Amino acid sequence: MATPAYEISIDHLTYAHVRDASPSLSDVNVHLPKGSRTILVGANGAGKSTLLQILAGKRLISAPGTAVRIKDRDVFRATPQGITFLGTEWAMNPVVRGDIVVSDFLNSVGGYRHKERRDVLLDILDVDLDWHMHQISDGERRRVQLVMGLMADWDVLLLDEVQP
Repeated sequence: MATPAYEISIDHLTYAHVRDASPSLSDVNVHLPKGSRTILVGANGAGKSTLLQILAGKRLISAPGTAVRIKDRDVFRATPQGITFLGTEWAMNPVVRGDIVVSDFLNSVGGYRHKERRDVLLDILDVDLDWHMHQISDGERRRVQLVMGLMADWDVLLLDEVQP
């Protein structure tokens, strides 16, 4: 199989949250090579989170002529392995806000398999394994999310409003 020309490729993306409404994204074209680092900058409501959610396969698009591909695969129909998306909605999930100890939570998503990397991230992000998820702030929950998302290997990392 040939190496894709771009790690992320978006062609002619137009997206509206509601059918027949004005689009929040209009004819977006993005081509990013493997290994690149890109920051989306724009005003509130400009569509940054929407674009990341589309790339992560969280929002379905159906506009003819639109292509959204990562590692040369359609993000909706043939989602490639190695994509990590850390979005803002995570901290509000009722499961994440439940009475679960951070160590148990991280182990439930494979933390024990990535112990060395997990421990480095815990130190860098100042996360305590004994915290209870329902007793910590949203900011601390976001730091736990970063540990969770960065523990395992990833090829494409999509971060939405990360402020550890």
